[in-house]
Order: sequence, then C-alpha cells, then structure tokens
Amino acid sequence: MRQKSRYPVDVRFCPSCLKEECHSFCAGCRRKLFDGHPVSHVLPFSRPEYNERKRRTGGQRISISGLQSKHSLKREGNLLLMTEQGGQYILKPVGITNLLHRESTPANEHITMRLARDVFRIPTAECAIVFFNDGAPAYLTRRFDVHRDGARVPQEDFAQIAGKSEEKDGPDYKYDFSYESVGELMKKYVQAYKVEVDKFFKLVVFNYLVCNGDANLKNFSLARSDEYGDYLLTPAYDLMNTKLHLESEPDTALSLFKGDYETEGYGFNGKYTRDDFIELGVRLGLDHKRIDRDLNMFAEGTLLSADKLLDKSFLPDDLKITYKKNMRERLLRLHYSCKHDQHRNP
Repeated sequence: MRQKSRYPVDVRFCPSCLKEECHSFCAGCRRKLFDGHPVSHVLPFSRPEYNERKRRTGGQRISISGLQSKHSLKREGNLLLMTEQGGQYILKPVGITNLLHRESTPANEHITMRLARDVFRIPTAECAIVFFNDGAPAYLTRRFDVHRDGARVPQEDFAQIAGKSEEKDGPDYKYDFSYESVGELMKKYVQAYKVEVDKFFKLVVFNYLVCNGDANLKNFSLARSDEYGDYLLTPAYDLMNTKLHLESEPDTALSLFKGDYETEGYGFNGKYTRDDFIELGVRLGLDHKRIDRDLNMFAEGTLLSADKLLDKSFLPDDLKITYKKNMRERLLRLHYSCKHDQHRNP
C-alpha cells in the first residue's frame, strides 16, 4: 500500500505531461522544466502570501488572459520563489474575477497546451499545474524568451510588430486585425516564411477547434533564432478553451480575413467552416495539398486521442465533457463545405 503523500496535494499523473503513476514531476519533465532539479509540484508559499506580495509590488491584472493575475518566479535550488527581476517562470493562479468556473482556469490552460503539443504536434512553451501550499491550483510556464544563463531572447509579439498599442489604437487594439494580415507581416519579416506560416496556420485552426476566442495579436510572437539568426514563430502560449469561462466568447479573437471579405459559406451560415480555412490557407500562400493535410489533422480519430488526455487532466468531470463536446461541434464545422452542401447548417 502506497504511503500517503507528504505534500498537501496528492497527484496520480505527472503535473506537466500527465504521465501515469507519477506523484510529482516525472524525470523528463523535471529536465525540461527545472534542468533536472527535483522541484515539487507544491509551491513553498500560500495563495494569501502570493496576494500580499502582489499588493505590495503593485502587481496589475493582465482579456480572458487580461483577467488573470500573474507573477514571475525564479528557481533557487529545488524551490520556486517569487521575484521582481530575473524571472524564469510565469505563475498564473485562479483569477479573482466573475468568470464561469474560474477555479478551473489553470487546468484549462494546462490541458489545452498539452493537447496542442501531444496530440496535434504544435510546439508549445513548457508548462505544468502546480499548487500553493494551501492547496490552491495555479498554472506554471517556463519562459522561452530567457536563456538558462539569464540572457534575454529578442522577441516581439504581433501587436508590437503591427505597431498597435492601447494608447494609439484604443482598448481593442489587439483584436482589431486579421489572421490574414498577421500572415502578411510574417511574409515581410520572416525569412523562412513558407515553413513558419504553415505552423501559424495550424495554430489558428487549433485555436478554432478548442474554442479559444482570445488568440489575439499579443498571443503570437516572433523571436530571433540563436541557430539561424533570423526571426521565427515562438512556441505557442496562452492557449485555452475560453468558451468554458465566457459563454458569449466569439469564435475567433481576430477575423480570418482582412477588410470585409467573407466566403460564400460564411455568408450562408454565419460561421467559419472548411471553406474559410481553405481560403485563408490559400491567401497565406499554402498549396492545396498542404492545406488539406493540415486540416485533416483535425479528425475524429485525433479527437479520440484528445479525449484520453482530457480524461487525465485536472479539469472537473463536467468540464471534461463540455470540452469534448465543444471540440466535436467545431470539428463538424471544419469538415463542412458549403460548396458541397448548401442546405445543411454545420
């Protein structure tokens, strides 16, 4: 019989990769997250201590992402500690907001990031679920813009690249754009455009599948590659099924197309379907075989793999069911083509 965990929060899966029969981080995740150090999934401070630190340092709330509090952490030995400078990690606890199921925001972000990486092979930031020492959950991610020696990686998000700011463009500055226009900026600034834009396209489709209505300009970035010297897409970050927390959340944070363009299917159904994503892929410069291959990644068989990972997540059972239902509704849209059936809504 296994002894009771010495931690206040017992787990059955690795809090990062969800590997079974792990009661804290597995060896592989310790290496990726903490350079091999045996860091616990339980933080050495409580949520009230975190709140007090935020109050004293004048921490500001940072959309659903803007409603989540966050703070920098650094690793000292085997401990993760709050810091004002030299942070290697970002910690996001449950926000003090009126979101639906707000207590599940850390688990939502964690499983959405894992689905992207483990099921759909989309590169993501390293991440995990951790717990304050009073048992409250939080989302942890390792910063990919900081080298192990502390040096910063040159990086800009697409709000910066597009020259948009709240002061100049108003409070909706990071939503007043299109994914097509992001592609145009990539063509201008990314030397390996054909490779990187395919990654971008798959990420846009993934966000649609998992009902992430907050994939705005600040959630896509370019960083300079140490190996090649040019700018490439960063690993994906801030991925979440926002519909679990905001029922009126739009289907996408940005429109697919610039201007007032809409496909025949969108005009007929008022929803993005396969025709829209094919058109977006064409406008981004992808050939039809590549577009079909990318879209066919999002299939019922793949969702069965997603189901298995969701079942191991830290989401409560009712939200696991809702999450699966959300994905299947979007999958129907991704397989629906108005060109082939003009009498049935997706």
